[in-house]
Amino acid sequence: MTKEFNTTGSCNPAMHYMVDTSKKLAQIEEYIDDGLYFTINRARQFGKTTTLKALFRNLSERYVVIPISFEGVGNLLFSSEESFCTKFKDIVETALTFSFSKDKTAMWKETTQTNSFDELSDSITEFCLQIDKPVLLLIDEVDKSTDNQLFLNFLGMLRNKYLDRDLKGMNSTFHSVVLAGVYDVKNLKIKLRPDEERKYNSPWNIASKFNVDMTFHPDEIITMLNEYEADYNTGMNKELISNEIYKYTSGYPFLVSEICSIIDKELDKDWSAQGVQEAVKTMLNNTEPNTLFKSIAQNLLNNKEFNDFMRSVSFDSREYPFSSIDPMIELGLTFSILKIENNKVRIHNLIFEDLIYNFYVLAELRGKYTSLRQDTAGYVLNGKLNMPYIIERFQKLIHNEYRKEDNVFLERQGRLLFLCFLKPIINGTGFYYVEPETRNGGRMDIVVIFGCEEFVIELKIWRGEKYEVEGKVQLAEYLKTRNLNEGYLVTFSFLKNKTVQEEPEWLVHDGKRIYEAVI
Repeated sequence: MTKEFNTTGSCNPAMHYMVDTSKKLAQIEEYIDDGLYFTINRARQFGKTTTLKALFRNLSERYVVIPISFEGVGNLLFSSEESFCTKFKDIVETALTFSFSKDKTAMWKETTQTNSFDELSDSITEFCLQIDKPVLLLIDEVDKSTDNQLFLNFLGMLRNKYLDRDLKGMNSTFHSVVLAGVYDVKNLKIKLRPDEERKYNSPWNIASKFNVDMTFHPDEIITMLNEYEADYNTGMNKELISNEIYKYTSGYPFLVSEICSIIDKELDKDWSAQGVQEAVKTMLNNTEPNTLFKSIAQNLLNNKEFNDFMRSVSFDSREYPFSSIDPMIELGLTFSILKIENNKVRIHNLIFEDLIYNFYVLAELRGKYTSLRQDTAGYVLNGKLNMPYIIERFQKLIHNEYRKEDNVFLERQGRLLFLCFLKPIINGTGFYYVEPETRNGGRMDIVVIFGCEEFVIELKIWRGEKYEVEGKVQLAEYLKTRNLNEGYLVTFSFLKNKTVQEEPEWLVHDGKRIYEAVI
């Protein structure tokens, strides 16, 4: 059977091209060997279920591994304490039946009747004392249960047994318990829901902090490409492709697999830098967004406070230092929409950058900026983006339509206006992203990919002649890093007595042609 890149459900090494995660698994296994209880809390489609299955395969010789899930168990589980305990015992029995010998299943089945948490606790003790190996409990998809008091009581029972295990012996309870879900169960308060009382106490405060990096780095992505190349011999530059994929995804597992799948199935196996760019464009412009993108949109729509925070991170050039107690930062990290880089809050990857920018741009285009929804004729000539003309038309639009607005408005909204102007022009054919290291109050570098061409536009706020010269220096240096000869500089000036630039103009700085417009 031919393998493929998997973008739905968990991965199977017999069916799917997979990244070699052995180093990550080794780190997780150290947690387990040390007898720790912890939660693998990562966003949707981050490989949590795949990781649990790999742990089962790796550890079944040394442990009695009980893999269970609360996915699809129905509401009966949570109807009463008796129902929960009875159903839990049945779930464990089923897991043992499929995973181990009949004798271990019988040992569990013959333990104390479980009509209460006290009796379930006794059953666990009986079973663990009889088993000749330490027992490992893996619970997947815990998010659906964390708002239920019975599940929290269950965790509280496990917590008590954990705290007493040194008194009773290590084998009197589970050696290690691993929960997998989006939310960190020991910190339930981040499930911000205005219609529910926030829960600040956790029965899972015994859990160790999970510090394993679950993203895929270029040296890991290349292991998946090696496997694929052994089957197809495309001649791809695997190092180049793995770095290019990482550039856009920052190693988000689903995005890595999605890019590879698109190249393999939809782009005639174009394993080149251009192919990766085209795959990114295809993903972003798909008329049927994937479930991950839908989830991000819902997270923004469902929480106004978080929505406002993300807008300020995206458009207001706000730099937020990391704070472990800021609930909005914590929520963004939980959803993996954000990451921490150099102790600063950043959007997780360039694909999310484009997605989130478009989310806000389209919202504005549906609202007050109706003049920006212009006829796009003339902006694309012979299939190529006419960027000088775009800059020229944008300058005229701002001078004619938005100069009546005050400077505070333009300083805050100027860059949003430019992206609102640009979006309809490149929609469906190109995409853009903002370089994270340039997103600040003074400058913002936008990289536009259209066809096989790349355009760099630096948006600056006027801070004086000195900073204007620095802008040209910065842009010229940045063009060198991308092997480009031309770039674009759009400066928003708020001087009261400034002379309005009639037309943008070309200039040369350090051998690079720069098209400058002052607005």
